[in-house]
Amino acid sequence: MAGIKALVGLSFSGAIGLTFLLLGCALETYGVYWPLFVLIFYILSPIPTFISRRLSDDDSSSNACRELAYFLTTGIVVSSFGLPIVLARHGTIKWGACGLVMSGNVVIFLTILGFFVVFGGGDDFSWEQW
Repeated sequence: MAGIKALVGLSFSGAIGLTFLLLGCALETYGVYWPLFVLIFYILSPIPTFISRRLSDDDSSSNACRELAYFLTTGIVVSSFGLPIVLARHGTIKWGACGLVMSGNVVIFLTILGFFVVFGGGDDFSWEQW
């Protein structure tokens, strides 16, 4: 039952984050949907962590594959915060839209982190079953 509550909470917070993103696109910029390009970063951000968990079997604290995955994930997350700032500095979107997109980024990435915390470790799932 705790897994269902966590899943419902994560989906609710993801919906709130996407609402902030769409509000940043629709309300402030009057139909300019350039901030929706951060959706690419939402899709790309968990991929290095999934790959590193698939390739690394040991749970040592210093694993090169896991460290590279954290580095790539950090670059993706920083890029998703940088894109609205660049768009606002260029004048493509307004600063209010930038703020809404940034708040949506915070909520979405906290949701992704929550997914990894809740469903990521401590289970009996093994990749050898496939």
